[in-house]
Amino acid sequence: MIQRTLTRRGFLGTAAVAAPFLALGKTAVARPLKREMGRLHFEATTLGLGGQASLQWTPADVDPVKIVLKAFDLGINYFDTSNAYGPSQSIYGKAFRELHLIPGEAGYDERKRRSIFLTSKSVLRFGKGGWTKPGLSNFTNGPRGSHTLDDVRRTLSLIYGDGNGNYPAGAYLDQVLVHAVSSPEDVEAAYEGYLNPDPKAENIGAIAALLDVRDGTNRTGLNPKEEKLIRHIGFSGHHSPAVMIDMIQRDERGVLDGMLVAINANDRLHFNMQYNVIPVAAARNMGLIAMKVFADGALYTKPATWSSKPEHVVRTVGSVALPSRPLVEYSLSIPGIHTAIIGIGQIDGDPKSCQLTQNLASAQVAAGALTASDRRAIEEPANAVKDGKTNFFQQARQDLTPPREAAIERGGSNVVRLKWQTAYAGDEPITHYEIWRDGRKIGQIPYRPQTTSAPFVFEDAAAGGTYQIAAVDAAARTARTAELTI
Repeated sequence: MIQRTLTRRGFLGTAAVAAPFLALGKTAVARPLKREMGRLHFEATTLGLGGQASLQWTPADVDPVKIVLKAFDLGINYFDTSNAYGPSQSIYGKAFRELHLIPGEAGYDERKRRSIFLTSKSVLRFGKGGWTKPGLSNFTNGPRGSHTLDDVRRTLSLIYGDGNGNYPAGAYLDQVLVHAVSSPEDVEAAYEGYLNPDPKAENIGAIAALLDVRDGTNRTGLNPKEEKLIRHIGFSGHHSPAVMIDMIQRDERGVLDGMLVAINANDRLHFNMQYNVIPVAAARNMGLIAMKVFADGALYTKPATWSSKPEHVVRTVGSVALPSRPLVEYSLSIPGIHTAIIGIGQIDGDPKSCQLTQNLASAQVAAGALTASDRRAIEEPANAVKDGKTNFFQQARQDLTPPREAAIERGGSNVVRLKWQTAYAGDEPITHYEIWRDGRKIGQIPYRPQTTSAPFVFEDAAAGGTYQIAAVDAAARTARTAELTI
């Protein structure tokens, strides 16, 4: 493996530097770099195959099955798809048949199946009921009125079965994500019945339903055959770090093993993921997958809107002004990220024109390999694309906030107890919290990701006074609460 550090001077030369990674023959990287994915207990290649681009909106001259086959041939072992991605799951089904990954069929290779990690997603928030609730991002390519487990079984049928609802014994998904969690309503819905599911309840959330097909139980009444169909549960988010933090903090049983998160070089122009939800998920040891590395193609030729047709598929490799390699390295160098899924629009026999080959070469970067100045050098040209308005899916910029839900109480005759919830970071990470009494700093607490809803607590052995709690970031900016008195 070749490692290097990007410098400002060397930025524009990064496209040419990819050449040493390219080898002769079918394989671009002899032994692709892998990272252990936390609680997912899988060593994934740093590049995974995204389930969109030409797998979803296939141009007329592209055979999408060949993209999956080439990814497998190059040694990529993390594969992504979704019930929201049109034909993507059926394309995987065709490729998996060629690869002998269908249980029960002649030549099935169980060892090969265990060597890959297959994730699908559902944008359905309920395992039962719920369609009439307002504010939800319900969507499926299946029949309206479908629920989470209908999506799971539909995935299994499209990839392993006949596409009409049937799938063979032994078929499974490594992970299913509650996809595109964007609002408090999405979180509430997904967790309904999570701790104590009632089969008689009108509504049961997605997570309780997924637990049944993970564990082979029927606590919800939605898995009467007690099938074990999935191995891990996770979620994804493009939009709001605050909502995603809430999604993690509510997981009292620790069932969320993975998180798919939008992260690219324009992240800090927005309410960013890298200093807010990603540290929380990493502190939970979740498997973290980066997406939207190229802002869904908006960092290149595509408009800054959701893709919807083949013309939106980007089929070139980077550009002179913005090589693709630094963008891949940016996302993969963020602490906690294990792999990046990238949709492929174009494969080619010429490695220089093959997105899959080039992206895999770009992904051969060690975690934390880039310095802060390296990362800022990558951000500069990325920020200039479309006036920095590429991340249409991401919540608008938010500056450093004061600690939230600050409260004060008497903890004893001479003890004042302060409590608060995490502040949200702006464009720099939070370094610590400060405690002020009567205009004088009396304490300091290092920042740590808040992985549960249990508040931070500071006790002051004093009879009273006027207090403030301040969040401080790496740029020495502060954001203080209102004054607190007993």
